Amino acid sequence: MTGCSATERLNRAATTKGQTQAGLVLPPLPDDLRKQEAHAPVVEGQPLIAILARERQALDRANSRQGRTIQFYDDLKARYGTHP
Repeated sequence: MTGCSATERLNRAATTKGQTQAGLVLPPLPDDLRKQEAHAPVVEGQPLIAILARERQALDRANSRQGRTIQFYDDLKARYGTHP
């Protein structure tokens, strides 16, 4: 009887060791989160207020993307992270 128990313990230990060595496969980062937002183009003769408006729209897009990045990371941390 003790032989079966030792075998079971060895199998569990080997499984745990294998899972630890295999590491963790994380999901890929969504492509849009890697994107860099370009500045609004400056067109000669165009009113500065129009250029400023486009620049603010670009900043809004960048801030939105940053928010999605933070949410992506927080989701990963909740699923796979350790809780101190």
